[in-house]
Amino acid sequence: MRTPILALTIVAAAVAAACGASSAGPGPTTGESSSPTTFKDQVARGQTLYGENCAKCHGASGEGDRGPAVVGLDKGALPLDPPPERKLRTMQFKTAADVAGFVVKNMPPGGPSLPTADYWAILAFDLHANGVDLDAPLDESNAGSVVLHK
Repeated sequence: MRTPILALTIVAAAVAAACGASSAGPGPTTGESSSPTTFKDQVARGQTLYGENCAKCHGASGEGDRGPAVVGLDKGALPLDPPPERKLRTMQFKTAADVAGFVVKNMPPGGPSLPTADYWAILAFDLHANGVDLDAPLDESNAGSVVLHK
């Protein structure tokens, strides 16, 4: 597993960037979708889900639009500390687990929750778009080891 340490600040979600929900955190939700068997499959599913659920706010390429950028960690996407103008996010994004915790609870703002597996797929797609690839699908068991910021 490649766990790059990225010096620049992290959502879209902040994704947060990507897209979240109204549950308490990563965990089962109603309508859970099946888990992918490879990271590549998860990224492909996440790309579709991102387009359907996140692109209208975070941009078609994750560049940010109405919501913050989720792609371009080297350009300030998903900063470690929440920007002062952000209302929902108050925590740091040190790892993919931190991002997932925020996204699952808060994305999309005011919208319906997605199955937890869909959030993991969207986050896997965002990580892949930022140059982070894993040897196994992203989930709560390995997200804490995917370090975005020290």
